[in-house]
Amino acid sequence: MYGRNELIARYIKLRTGKTRTRKQVSSHLQVLAKRKSREIQSKLKDQVSKDKALQTVANLSSAQIVSASVMKPQTPFPPPVRFWPGPMPGQPGHSQDIKPFAQPPYTTLPAPAPISYEPLPPHRPAAIAAPVWQDRTIASAKLRLLEFSAFMETQRDREAYKHLFVHIGPSNPSYNDPVLESIDVRQIYDKFSEKKGGLKELYEKGPHNAFFLVKFWADLSSDIEEGSSAFYGVSSQYSGTENITISVSTKVCSFGKQVVEKVETEYAHLEGGKYVFRIHRSPMCEYMINFIHKLKHLPEKYMMNSVLENFTILQVVSNRETQETLLCIAFVFEVSTSEHGAQYHVYRLVND
Repeated sequence: MYGRNELIARYIKLRTGKTRTRKQVSSHLQVLAKRKSREIQSKLKDQVSKDKALQTVANLSSAQIVSASVMKPQTPFPPPVRFWPGPMPGQPGHSQDIKPFAQPPYTTLPAPAPISYEPLPPHRPAAIAAPVWQDRTIASAKLRLLEFSAFMETQRDREAYKHLFVHIGPSNPSYNDPVLESIDVRQIYDKFSEKKGGLKELYEKGPHNAFFLVKFWADLSSDIEEGSSAFYGVSSQYSGTENITISVSTKVCSFGKQVVEKVETEYAHLEGGKYVFRIHRSPMCEYMINFIHKLKHLPEKYMMNSVLENFTILQVVSNRETQETLLCIAFVFEVSTSEHGAQYHVYRLVND
């Protein structure tokens, strides 16, 4: 259930108290792997031919190269922590517990030292070149999420103010960007309703490349005065390859049980040779508005996070005519610090 880099980052945090992001660990592993690779090649030259030595090194991953002599811990690694540990909502807990995904998103920390990436193979045939966003952002073979936000707007002194609770902004991925980390979907089945229409049934139906998990660090630090005139809404935008009608189902789950569902329909609009679907300023349901109000009034951040450990949202975008799943996004939440604002991180859901 842990990615390799996150596991190493957690170990560093436990041993030294220093915070390292997944991206920093990945970069350092690459540097160490190259250094160790050169050492292995030097030793192998005395025993086998140069060609065989290169082949041996090529078959090792960076983790295998480094783990033998660099990353071996001196003491046993502490026992694993469950995916959603912690007390029941509203009850005090240990605010310093180390939890999966609990560290601030890497976008808010200093960037690691620049690493030179190997160029793509020359003369890559256009016929087999995968789209740049494949495996690097929320996108299946037929639909891509361009933008998603949940917000609150209000009028003050004749001016409109907008606060973003969560936000996935437009991105321009490149082939140099790392692919998304993976999470075993079986670890989170019970958090997204195991009954008919739940995550388990949807994943078994497929296609598997359409399933993602997004960890949100929600910004609840708004100082905007809330009143009867405040508008709570959700906007999303998608890009597709076909002129179809999509159905967007948003299910809110508490303790793994569905409590409310909202279903919306959107038609395609041809823009720049692509079909675009926009759901603009969709009103937030009363359940969510009341939930946000109660959450914001909890006195401590750890209490908010305890409640959010058992609060999840499952969004399913499908072809309205064929019922084919185009995108399925599982959302989990934690509270962001006021200085960082809304943040997020995306994972692919797999079943290995």
